[in-house]
Amino acid sequence: MEDVLQIGGRQLKSRLLLGTGKFADHRQMKEAVEASQSEIVTVAVRRVDLNGSGQYILNDLPGDIALMPNTSGARTSEEAVRIARLAKAAGMGNWIKVEVISDQKYLLPDNSETLKTVEQLVEEGFEVFPYMSPDLTAGKRMAEAGAAAVMPLGAPIGSNMGIRMKDLIKVMVEEIDAPIIVDAGIGKPSQAAEAMEMGAAAVLVNTAIATAADPVAMARAFSHAVEAGRCAYLAEPGAQALQAAASSPLTGFLREDD
Repeated sequence: MEDVLQIGGRQLKSRLLLGTGKFADHRQMKEAVEASQSEIVTVAVRRVDLNGSGQYILNDLPGDIALMPNTSGARTSEEAVRIARLAKAAGMGNWIKVEVISDQKYLLPDNSETLKTVEQLVEEGFEVFPYMSPDLTAGKRMAEAGAAAVMPLGAPIGSNMGIRMKDLIKVMVEEIDAPIIVDAGIGKPSQAAEAMEMGAAAVLVNTAIATAADPVAMARAFSHAVEAGRCAYLAEPGAQALQAAASSPLTGFLREDD
């Protein structure tokens, strides 16, 4: 049976979501998206020229890609809801990644304002993907409110520090009845594979790819890593042990009386 991700009314083969910020130009962004084999990209609504003048980012994405606009820049629930409605009115669909960040130093999500936004936008018919600080109770409440997935950060956004919140995310994967997408902080393909081995449904990567010396090659590497991590998770790795255990018998091929 083919392993697909059912989310937001879609079936996805790729479990790598890609952000579109920080690339040198739109050509490089498009090539990286294609190399990643991602089927979903995020874009900040504030970066889209809704008047159609100048360079229009949506024209520079592969034609078969699905769009997840985000509410980057919102500091309150009210601002996030307004941005989501604007994106939908502009024809960007009903998927929305909710980002509500009142902390401007560490850029950590405000979980309480995010939950309020999820509740409002789900009621309005959006497929809502909340970006949040890893917390089991907050994540459960977002899932119960109807979030299509819950997106805890692995480390501060743009840091490339890896999955510093691993233990908390693992608890969320085990206890929340909604897909968990690890978002922010992943800096290397090996870290994306680690997230998938933990049971995450998908990962979202931007900075690690866009700021690499060769973003296109790095996008391809992340694609392979996510697939490998997912395969490892489905294969159910063997149990860890505190003592060594030989993989083949240590006796039987030498005479003990020699």
